[in-house]
Amino acid sequence: MTQNITTFTEAVLEQNPLHKKFMQTALSSMTPDEKTRFETYIDYCAEKGLDTGYLADCYMTIVEDTLREQMYFQRHGHYRHNSFADVANDVYFNDEYMSRYMYGLALTSFLWPNHLAMARFFNETLPTDKTGAYLEIGPGHGYYLMTAMARSAFTSFLGVDISKTSIEQTRALITHFAPDKKDAFDLKEMDFLDSSLPDNSFDAIVMGEVLEHVEKPDAFLKEIARIAKPDAYIFVTTCINAPAVDHIYLFKSPDELDTLFHDCSLEIATPCLCPYEGKTLAESAALKLPVNVAYVLRKT
Repeated sequence: MTQNITTFTEAVLEQNPLHKKFMQTALSSMTPDEKTRFETYIDYCAEKGLDTGYLADCYMTIVEDTLREQMYFQRHGHYRHNSFADVANDVYFNDEYMSRYMYGLALTSFLWPNHLAMARFFNETLPTDKTGAYLEIGPGHGYYLMTAMARSAFTSFLGVDISKTSIEQTRALITHFAPDKKDAFDLKEMDFLDSSLPDNSFDAIVMGEVLEHVEKPDAFLKEIARIAKPDAYIFVTTCINAPAVDHIYLFKSPDELDTLFHDCSLEIATPCLCPYEGKTLAESAALKLPVNVAYVLRKT
């Protein structure tokens, strides 16, 4: 490990010594390439002036907020919030919190087994020879969009996000890692449903961790079906029984998602279902434990 990774791990354990076994398992579970990319991301943050203590704070913000919301969910059987208005000002439009949230979430994509599994699924299924227009809805910290720009042959890239902080983090990440593609991407701070994009205009559409954040997930999926070309690569992730500080739409089962996709003129081409660590899908469902899901979809 680089010194920055070691210092980051030490900073996390200083805040939460009980996280030691988890961190050891997470770091040992990475492939050499994943560990290199994790090191590169930490080093990038350090070059931006973000010390490992701050990054540990960002990561622990996600850990502690998620644990608190899981306790609430297990006690009450529903998420704490159910409307965008309940969370928007405290999360998406709170620059200080949103910045910590996005850096922390990026770190979980390397450290949390289900988040890492979905990132692997994205890397495995992303077409490397397909050209044309790529759209990402809610790029957040920007890592998926940056990965697509680095690994795929798409010729233009558009990211749409409601958060100014997310747009800024995504722009900074891409500018750093893909300076040669500065003319190939555009980022817009706006609501995807207000974007008025043309019918059948995108060869790839990616939407990671958005459906659980919105009041009407069907509206987003129907819009995706409208703007996707007939043979578009469509990649969507969400979660089941997975409370978080800004999750407002509760999905209770994979079957519910299957029906939702069907009703929105989409069908599952390839699924990736990640039950709670150490549990089966059936056990996770019975105990109402978080399940992360990712899908490659196609238009019907």
